[in-house]
Amino acid sequence: MLVGMHPHQDGPLARLRRGHEDLVLELLRKHGPLSRAELGQHSGLSRTTLSDIVTELIESGAVVATAPGTAPRRRGRPVEALTLNPSAGQAIGIDFARRAVHVSAVNVAHEVIGSASEPHDPGLPWEERIALAERLVGTLADGALRLGALNAIGVGVVGPVGDPDSGPTQPWPSTDLPALLRKRFRAPVLVDNNTRLAALAEATWGAAAGGRDVLYLRLSHGVGGGLVVAGALHRGAYGLSGEFGHIAVESGDGRCSCGATGCLETVASVGAVLAAYRRAGGLADGLAELLGALEAGDPVALRTLEAAGTHIGTVLAAVCNAVGPGVIVLGGELATAGTPLFEPVGRALRAHIMPISRDRVDLRPATLGEAGGALGGIALVLHESPLLSHYPAAPG
Repeated sequence: MLVGMHPHQDGPLARLRRGHEDLVLELLRKHGPLSRAELGQHSGLSRTTLSDIVTELIESGAVVATAPGTAPRRRGRPVEALTLNPSAGQAIGIDFARRAVHVSAVNVAHEVIGSASEPHDPGLPWEERIALAERLVGTLADGALRLGALNAIGVGVVGPVGDPDSGPTQPWPSTDLPALLRKRFRAPVLVDNNTRLAALAEATWGAAAGGRDVLYLRLSHGVGGGLVVAGALHRGAYGLSGEFGHIAVESGDGRCSCGATGCLETVASVGAVLAAYRRAGGLADGLAELLGALEAGDPVALRTLEAAGTHIGTVLAAVCNAVGPGVIVLGGELATAGTPLFEPVGRALRAHIMPISRDRVDLRPATLGEAGGALGGIALVLHESPLLSHYPAAPG
């Protein structure tokens, strides 16, 4: 069960009315401008109910009535068209990564308003991370954002997100994150795993758009991923799907953040790869220096990425043999290494995947970058993507 709340949950009649509003907004998103008669045909609502809903949406600013067309009509008054008002409001997505905050916003017409990011120390308290998110949101759309009719925020966090009563420990054990966000933004909040949200975004708008079976792996300061199975995002029991970083690899005895040893994260995260490069004699204070060494053809850097890529490809092959995706998307900061990483990943993938699948799995780089988790949060809130058809909806 997702953590959060949803507007207009005062009773069954209020929920029914909200459902009618959502239906009208969805039809206008899908079809563009429609007359009232066309809305009635598509929605199946009675004329009286539809009139009440449309009137309220126009008064709230979510919908605007456009001027009637100039084409001559045989009789009667010209017919006005109803359309979404792009300036009526926005939905906001926030990704609280391990070392940065990323924010994005879209308007009611699903147009991306903007995105912003800022790094921070990994030990930054939650209250300060939230203040940073608020400041970043304030920079979008020249500071003119308002939530309006789509009054909601989707939030991604590191680690599993489950039912607080029966699931695993939440990643914000010392504070009530949804409550703090609601207080800051005065809006409903939904929280989910940020890497799974990035998978949703890549499968909705990014590298795997249109794919029905997608495996997404993010190689960052942690390693995780997400699965789209049969056209639907897979969350798993207690929100535990996509923890590919904790699959054991053949070698590597470093202690993982989960408490185990030998996990993929201990050899394929940004920190682990940098440590391996330094142990082999390389000099790099951070990822930028390592990427520079790769571009310069540094053999130590190339061998380091070869080893990490081999582990990654081997794990990906095991997952592919279990779930059979058609597309694999690699994202995260380490994936920006490009060919020096993708080539060994591809070789190991082909070596360990079932022969019948070797030419049927497409390995692609992610396209949404740092905004992926935040954009996935927006998709979660809007609940518009077919990928969410079997995914837990907002509670209530």
